[in-house]
Amino acid sequence: MQTISLVVPIFNEEAAIFSLRDAFIPYFENSKYEVVVLLVNDGSTDESLEKIKELCAKDEHFRFISFDRNYGLSAAIRAGFDHSKTDLVGYIDADLQTAPTDFLKFEPFLDSFDLVMGSRTQRKDKFVKRLSSRFANWFRDSLLHDGVQDSGCPLKIIRREMAVSLPFFKGSHRFIPALVLMKGGSIKEIPVSHFPRITGKSKFNVWNRLLGPLVDTLAVRWMMKRTIQYQISNRSEVSNSSGPT
Repeated sequence: MQTISLVVPIFNEEAAIFSLRDAFIPYFENSKYEVVVLLVNDGSTDESLEKIKELCAKDEHFRFISFDRNYGLSAAIRAGFDHSKTDLVGYIDADLQTAPTDFLKFEPFLDSFDLVMGSRTQRKDKFVKRLSSRFANWFRDSLLHDGVQDSGCPLKIIRREMAVSLPFFKGSHRFIPALVLMKGGSIKEIPVSHFPRITGKSKFNVWNRLLGPLVDTLAVRWMMKRTIQYQISNRSEVSNSSGPT
């Protein structure tokens, strides 16, 4: 049975840790894959790490790594990809505003696409967050032409080989679809459910939700324009004789 590693970045989410197991159980039971959940403690200052250790000791589906300090969401996701050994990796937020069971919708497409991702429908965020997200998605697609509706949806599964080849920088998690396309990969976007936050507090504000990502979008556009791509149309035959090839 093939295995998927799902990364869950955690920063000060102590109230949500044990809810994760309850939310994942239906996915464990219905998935055609063996599922490993890798919790990445991003330097939490509350009791998150202690509860993570307790959860991992109780359920073999859950494993963890822990940073020495807070490095940010992109670093946590990338560290999870780097420390996973499976051919498929993915991630979901700890706040469970998206549901692990929606990964079941992805499974029929995992053999055909490099990235399968969600698009949140009927979002349950506050008005300012919805508005800023809508504008950011419009601005991103206008410049990057990645063709996706919800680039920031925290529900993605990607081929690990592709994931670790993507450029890594602060905020890169917002641009995974565009970066996959830049690498010549293929994308499938699927509608997923969205729920109100019931634990913890949002880690985002006007700067890191809107202004920062707009600057990052310009940087990614520059990167895409400057990327060198080529194809080999012909080459010499391999020779058994010694000498330079």
